[in-house]
Amino acid sequence: MLNQTLVTEFILLGVTDIQQPQPSLFVVFLAIYFVNVAGNGAILTVVISDSKLHLPMYFFLGNLACLDICYSTVTLPKMLENLISTNKAISFLGCITQLHFFHFLGSTETILLGVMAFDRFVAICKPLHYSVIMNPRLCTLMAITIWTIGFFHSLMHSVMTSRLNFCASNHIHHFFCDVKPLLELACGNTELNQWLLNTVTGTIAMSTFFLTLLSYFYIIAHLFLKTQSCSMLQKALSTCASHFTVVLLFYAPVLFIYIQPASGSSLDQDRVIAIMYTVVTPALNPLIYTLRNKEVKGALNRLIRRKL
Repeated sequence: MLNQTLVTEFILLGVTDIQQPQPSLFVVFLAIYFVNVAGNGAILTVVISDSKLHLPMYFFLGNLACLDICYSTVTLPKMLENLISTNKAISFLGCITQLHFFHFLGSTETILLGVMAFDRFVAICKPLHYSVIMNPRLCTLMAITIWTIGFFHSLMHSVMTSRLNFCASNHIHHFFCDVKPLLELACGNTELNQWLLNTVTGTIAMSTFFLTLLSYFYIIAHLFLKTQSCSMLQKALSTCASHFTVVLLFYAPVLFIYIQPASGSSLDQDRVIAIMYTVVTPALNPLIYTLRNKEVKGALNRLIRRKL
């Protein structure tokens, strides 16, 4: 499969096309990466260690924290290396591997956010049946299914991209290997690859986004029609606010890049937007959840007191 191409390595041009080392950007992105790993690592630690957080909502939050760490780790370390090095090469196999794990973790997170919205729907609209519906066995099965779908969706892209011929330039106008920039470099017919990207990836993104919006529509309708207490209404809306903020931060740039046709976007624009969902959003997620969630803040305080 790999010997069909004349290109044995690619050159990642990075965040900008400037080839000189950029230590200032290195410091900025290293700091963001540290915040990401520390914040999501803290959430993952308290979710696992604190028995009060052994609930479906926090089980999925732990999955999200794990995904955010891995998601940024797929792209950021190589980008950081390229910011302080003049050698920006990545092997063909390394490029396809990065593409695979990027789409694996990204599509898994997309589906996970939809499942987290469904969990909030059941908790608020069906509170008496919540423990029966969202039982540990179902939650574990849903998590395994989410990760499995993400893996095979990504495998489709990595296999189909690796079968393309790259016989022209090997300069990727991006800071990581993604399908769209690679299709720009491929010679031959890429219509099937583009169709898979727009149709399959678009369907996964749009269907989970629709599920999320539908869940929140029913939640809001239920709260305003059935809830008489303002304090209960405020508490329920506050519980959903963190997740909905994360959904908006994640989906807005992803849908902008992958739903529109390749001809309708510029690679420079795609690079800027990609920084949002690969670098900034994963670092913001733990801040959003800890600042708005009393249970997570309480668990973090208990963990810090035990360590001290």
